[in-house]
Amino acid sequence: MAERSTSAVDVADNSGDEPLTAKADQSTSDGVAQDRERETDSEEAQGSGGTESPGKASPPELHSGHKLARRYRLEECVTRLDGFSSWRAVDEKLRRAVGVHLLPADHPRARSVLAAARSSALLGDPRFVQVLDAVEENDLVYVVHEWLPDATELTALLASGPLEVHEAYQMVSQVSQAMAAAHREGLAHLRLTPGAVLRTSSGQWRIRGLAVNAALRGISSDTPQRTDTEAIGALLYASLTQRWPYESDAYGLSGLPKDVGLIAPDQVRAGVHRGLSELAMRALANDGATASRHESPCTTPEELVKAIGEMPRIRPPEPAFTAPPEYQRTSYQQGTYGRPSPPGAGQPVTAPPPPLQSRTGKALKWAVSALLIAALGLGSWQLADALMDRGNKSDDTKQTHTTDGNDKNGDKTKPVRPIAIKDAQEYYPDGKPQHPADVRLTYDGDSTTYWRTYSYTGGPTLAPYKQGVGIVYDLGSTQSVSAASIALNYGGDHTTVSLYAAGSMSSSAPVDSMRKIATGTTSGRQLKIATDKAVDARYVLVWITAAPYSGKDQYSGAGYKQAITDVKFTG
Repeated sequence: MAERSTSAVDVADNSGDEPLTAKADQSTSDGVAQDRERETDSEEAQGSGGTESPGKASPPELHSGHKLARRYRLEECVTRLDGFSSWRAVDEKLRRAVGVHLLPADHPRARSVLAAARSSALLGDPRFVQVLDAVEENDLVYVVHEWLPDATELTALLASGPLEVHEAYQMVSQVSQAMAAAHREGLAHLRLTPGAVLRTSSGQWRIRGLAVNAALRGISSDTPQRTDTEAIGALLYASLTQRWPYESDAYGLSGLPKDVGLIAPDQVRAGVHRGLSELAMRALANDGATASRHESPCTTPEELVKAIGEMPRIRPPEPAFTAPPEYQRTSYQQGTYGRPSPPGAGQPVTAPPPPLQSRTGKALKWAVSALLIAALGLGSWQLADALMDRGNKSDDTKQTHTTDGNDKNGDKTKPVRPIAIKDAQEYYPDGKPQHPADVRLTYDGDSTTYWRTYSYTGGPTLAPYKQGVGIVYDLGSTQSVSAASIALNYGGDHTTVSLYAAGSMSSSAPVDSMRKIATGTTSGRQLKIATDKAVDARYVLVWITAAPYSGKDQYSGAGYKQAITDVKFTG
C-alpha cells in the first residue's frame, strides 16, 4: 500500500527539534499545508496493522498565551489534526520549554491517550522523551512532554545523505535496546518513524512518542513487537541508503523502484556495510516468508539486540591526520639580517654537556660530608651533622616544585590517589529536579555526555530561583578527599561550585546541614577545587550556585545554565 509523505501528523510529533518547527512554519506559508492534509495511512506500509480514523470531536479552540493549570503557557500551535492539537509551550514554574498534546475530554481516544501517557511516564527510561504530566481538566485532556531544542530528528539528518556507518550502528543499537526495554514493561511504540528518533548534541539517540503517538491516532497492532522491529529495520535501511524501503516516497526519502520488491541495502547503494545490510533485512523480512542471505529473521527488538551483539563491533572512524608543515631552512640563521651566514652556519650546533655540578652535585656533597666525618673523628659528630643539614637544605633549594595554582601549601610529596565514584543522585532540596536520569553521564568516562541544568534568566547567580543545583556522589566507603576536578560544558562569565561532605545520598537533606569543604570559581570549562586539608567523607555534594550565560534559548527566553561532563575526586 501507499506510504504517506511527510505530513502534519509527523509535525505533531515534534517535542523539541528546532529545525522541524521551522520547517512546519515554512510549509504553511508556502501553501504546502494543504498537500499535507491529504495524507494516506502509512502504518499499513510499515506493517503496523493499525489505521487512523477521523475523530468526531473538534480540536480545542485555544490560542497562544493560554495557560493550562496556571502553569503551562501555550506559545505556538505546531499542528491541528483529527480532533487534537500539538503545541510548543513554556512551563512557567520551572522556566523551561515543553511540548503539549491537547484534545477534548469527550474525544473518542481521550481515555486511551491518558492511559498511554501515564504508562509511558512510569517507564522513566532516559532513552525516551519523557512524559511530564497527563491531566484531564476543564473538559480538556492534555499530555505534557519534554521539548529538546538541542536535538535533531533522523529525518533532518538523512536530508543531507546516509549516515556514516558508525552513526548508523549506534542508532540501531540504542533504539533496539530502548524498545526491548519498553516491551519488557508491556509498552509498544507502533509509530516508530524517522520523525520519532532524535540525536542529541551529545550524540545520544532518544525516542519520542512511546505509546502516546499511536494512541493519539488510534493505531493498534496484534503483533506489536514485530511491528516495532520492522520499523527499526526501516530506520536502519533508510540510514544506510537514504531510501525508504517501500515503493512510495515518505519522510523526504525516495521509495524503492516499482515492482522490484524489497532488496538489500548493499544492492541499492555501493559501500554499504554488509553486516548492517543483513541486519536491516532480518528486521524487515520478519514474517518468516523470506530471510536475508539465509539468516533467521528478527521478530522482536530483543532478538534484534542479540543479533547486534553477535556482530563484530563497528568502531568510530579515526580522526583525520594533518601532517605538520615542512620545516623551511633559511640561510639567515646567524648574524645580522641581510648578510649571508658564514660557512658552516647552517650545520646543527651540538649543545655542550651539562656542567659537572648539575649532574653530580649531590654526590659530591655527600662525599665531602663523609670525608669531614672521617677526618674529625668521633668527637666531631655535631660539626658533621651541621654540615649534613646544610647540604640537605642546599639540595632542597635546587628542587623545582610544580603546582596547579590550587595547591595552597605547595607540598607535592604525597602521591595523588584517584577515588572511584560508585553511584550518584541529583540533589534538589526544593523538590524541583533538573535531569536526574543523566547524573551517571558525569562519571561514565565519556566527555561527550553530560548532565545539565535548566536555563535561568536572573543572571549568573541562581539565587532568585533556586539555592543551587547539584549532584551527590557516593564514593562507596569513607574516603580521604582532598580535591575534585570538574569538567564543564559551558564557559564564560563565572561558574561557582562548592563541595560539601554529605551524610547520605538524600536529595532533600538541607544543604545547611552539610559541611562545606571547598569552593571554586572559573570562567573556563575546567575547575579544580582543593580542600585546605583532606576531609573524610563517603558522600560528596557538588553544588552549583552560579552559572554562565550560554546563549539565548528561543523557547524559554533564558540563557544562564551549566552542564557537568566529567567529575573526578582525588585523595
